[in-house]
Amino acid sequence: MHKKKKVLKISKFEKLLYLVALFLLVISPISVVFSKATLAKVNFEVEKEKKEIATQEKKNESITMAIDELASLTKIQEVAEEQGLSYNNNNIKTVTEDN
Repeated sequence: MHKKKKVLKISKFEKLLYLVALFLLVISPISVVFSKATLAKVNFEVEKEKKEIATQEKKNESITMAIDELASLTKIQEVAEEQGLSYNNNNIKTVTEDN
């Protein structure tokens, strides 16, 4: 006795379904690697910007200290004396604002 083999036919919908599933299986790992690489690049850029911000904040602090030093009364008196001027407390007038 010979057994007849039944040939299963796959419909077009099933073929499409298998093709989509295969496509997703191939694309999923690739997209995960791509997204992790992108995330790593963004994290690197964030750290680089944080470093630049910290450097700029140090510069700003240094400049602020220099401004405060140059605006101090002793520095003003020193520059005035270099220019041949003298500090006379009687010549100082206080201006007040009336409301």
